[in-house]
Amino acid sequence: MDQIIHIIDFEGSAKTGVLEWGIVSIQGNTLLEAKTRLCGTESTIDAVERQQHGITSELVVECPNFEQDFDLFAKLRKSGPLCAHNASVEDRFLKNTWSYTRQSPDFASPKKNQLRASWGPWLDTLPIYRRLYPDLDSYQLNTLIRLFGLEDKLTQLARLHCPKERIRYHCALYDALASALLLQRLFSLEELNDLSLYQLFTLSASSASVFNQRRQQELF
Repeated sequence: MDQIIHIIDFEGSAKTGVLEWGIVSIQGNTLLEAKTRLCGTESTIDAVERQQHGITSELVVECPNFEQDFDLFAKLRKSGPLCAHNASVEDRFLKNTWSYTRQSPDFASPKKNQLRASWGPWLDTLPIYRRLYPDLDSYQLNTLIRLFGLEDKLTQLARLHCPKERIRYHCALYDALASALLLQRLFSLEELNDLSLYQLFTLSASSASVFNQRRQQELF
């Protein structure tokens, strides 16, 4: 897979907005870059949220708000497709902050040079794994990482790239690294060695109708 792909994870809520982002950029099985930061908020972070992601108001009080990062995410979107585990969440955070991005390639289109000003279409490891492994009991990140023997690799990468106090699930970069490992695992499978970017988008379809439409486009 030659195309650069950017795996994204956000922590936060509709009330607080994005409190933390993590970005992992890959090209095939090569990890090109991993970065993260905490983001400020005008809202109070309640106890339920704090329990989930461990981010307190004190941690982010001096951090710039997420709204200042438009250029970063717009550049990512122009250089490669965005990917997440359950991408509708990340897409919603982006759209709630900036309805549109700059004109960027439609990486899911079979037609070259097609442009669109949206954050998607997204690659999404959740429907990909649901379609490839339909009999699993759970498709949560931690379950998939454990089932496919990726725990040691995730721990190794997290120690290299994550802030030492943010090495666990529901930390943005940790979750982005987990999603990246799930995606890269597919590139190493013999039965998927011819997997194309367009096929990844087909497997990522959020509905059966979109899935079938993309399959037809691929055939013709």
